[in-house]
Amino acid sequence: MLEQLLIFTRGGLILWTCKELGNALKGSPIDTLIRSCLLEERSGLASYNYDAPGAAYTLKWTFHNELGLVFVAVYQRILHLLYVDDLLAMMKQSFSEIYDPKRTVYNDFDETFRQIRMEAEARAEELKRSKQVGKPVNNVKKQGGKVQKVGFEAGNKKSENGLANGDGDADHVKGRKLGNGLSNGNHVDTEEFRVAGDVKGKENTSSNIGAFDVSKLQKLKSKGGKKTDTAVFSKGSKPDPKKKITKKNRVWDESPPESKLDFTDPVDGNGNIEVEVADHGESMMDKEEIVSSDSESEEEEEVEKSGDKPDAKKKGWFSSMFQSIAGKANLEKADLEPALKALKDRLMTKNVAEEIAEKLCESVAASLEGKKLASFTRISSTVQAAMEEALVRILTPRRSIDILRDVHAAKEQRKPYVVVFVGVNGVGKSTNLAKVAYWLLQHQVNVMMAACDTFRSGAVEQLRTHARRLQIPIFEKGYEKDPAIVAKEAIQEATRNGSDVVLVDTAGRMQDNEPLMRALSKLINLNSPDLVLFVGEALVGNDAVDQLSKFNQKLADLSTSPNPRLIDGILLTKFDTIDDKVGAALSMVYVSGAPVMFVGCGQSYTDLKKLNVKSIVKTLLK
Repeated sequence: MLEQLLIFTRGGLILWTCKELGNALKGSPIDTLIRSCLLEERSGLASYNYDAPGAAYTLKWTFHNELGLVFVAVYQRILHLLYVDDLLAMMKQSFSEIYDPKRTVYNDFDETFRQIRMEAEARAEELKRSKQVGKPVNNVKKQGGKVQKVGFEAGNKKSENGLANGDGDADHVKGRKLGNGLSNGNHVDTEEFRVAGDVKGKENTSSNIGAFDVSKLQKLKSKGGKKTDTAVFSKGSKPDPKKKITKKNRVWDESPPESKLDFTDPVDGNGNIEVEVADHGESMMDKEEIVSSDSESEEEEEVEKSGDKPDAKKKGWFSSMFQSIAGKANLEKADLEPALKALKDRLMTKNVAEEIAEKLCESVAASLEGKKLASFTRISSTVQAAMEEALVRILTPRRSIDILRDVHAAKEQRKPYVVVFVGVNGVGKSTNLAKVAYWLLQHQVNVMMAACDTFRSGAVEQLRTHARRLQIPIFEKGYEKDPAIVAKEAIQEATRNGSDVVLVDTAGRMQDNEPLMRALSKLINLNSPDLVLFVGEALVGNDAVDQLSKFNQKLADLSTSPNPRLIDGILLTKFDTIDDKVGAALSMVYVSGAPVMFVGCGQSYTDLKKLNVKSIVKTLLK
């Protein structure tokens, strides 16, 4: 039974709801659908599941893109209603005939809906009965312990007597030989395996004959090792054992003097390190990046040419030209497929995960299907514009990511602002933690580091070096300690000494490592940080989806709180090494819904910047 059915505009104005369905919905499934699915370019999905305390709903929807209408049906997930898709399609057709943009009340649609619903339910019952009638065709009869097929397949005999050994059709399929001469099930041809074993044995003996015997090599070495050495050196020039050849540095006439390569800190007579505090310059976080728009028109022309190639073969020059001038009545899915396929391939070449590229194209197709193509407009340019809007909408943060404002708000409450850096091994958590610390120092924020990576050798020393270079305090307890307790004590110490921000470094861990993920969940639940930053490489493609989704899933599953803390933001590292393969940023944001807050683009403390959404979108569609 349906729980709710409503029609509303893309602007959010509700035009009609079914009065017969007066059930009060638990939670807010409609709002969640709009916020988490329709606005996040996931409208290409077939359905959306919503879980609320005491209820589990399934939501289905359809669009009327030309009129800007959305039709949504809500029902209990356990029911599996078959007529919902037909009901929404019939509602869409009937309501579009009476729709008037000036009207806001459609009480006269109630009677039409009753007729549509009865018709849809009748169709579903008829379809169910037709499926039940068709089932006996594939029934089987047992005769004397053997199984024989009844129906159309009985005449298509695979064996000599038309009978299949075993327990039924599945065993008959399992025993059937494949095209390569082997068997895919329980019926094993012993003759084939005997021949295969003979061939395998011959291959092994031939490989043993041709293999190099290591024992013979050792004997040769013990007997005539000196001869082989002299034979090798006799081919080239004989080296003089008395003179040690050293490579001299090449000196160019106009070359500048060599720069200092030893950056270790000098030590005084007492063994204390003398730290030279140097100004590394202004962080790139505070610099505005300018996106050039010189070649945009050329890129659009290239897209149009590539997108119209399949149409040119079918329609010809005159028909396509006439269509672009006169405009097309309504865009259909077949019209959009060539341009969407080209866009999907382009996104995948830019390192976007295949699954996400597919979902984006489905969402764009759902938003354009049924729309009227404007005059002097090509389909490829329309699709490209819709995809550009979708990408900007996804990459633009849904909430404020102003850390400095949040730091000052926490300072007024006299408590430190805690940031936890998490991620897999080797992505650069400690290095980028130091970059964030340097950026905060430039804004007169008191920072303290917490060395909670008590697992990897050298992790505490690495963070200690960064703290010494930046002249900021560090809280450490050494190795083999509980990271959650170390973080808790670090926050308490920061409260006592008046630090504004605590940057917590954690051990790298793979998303499938259950014990380490449990320890991370404990650290987050015990300390309740203000910000959980996932540090990920910009080099990854499909693995970005797996990493982020499993990190979020593990944090949710292992949390003891009813409202578990998930990943709040993303820090992308090694962005200077990927050229135009910027798809990892899109994949990570699409999967988690968390914004990219920082981008690491070099080795120095200043190489940290914001994500330029326009630049990323331009690169993805180039």
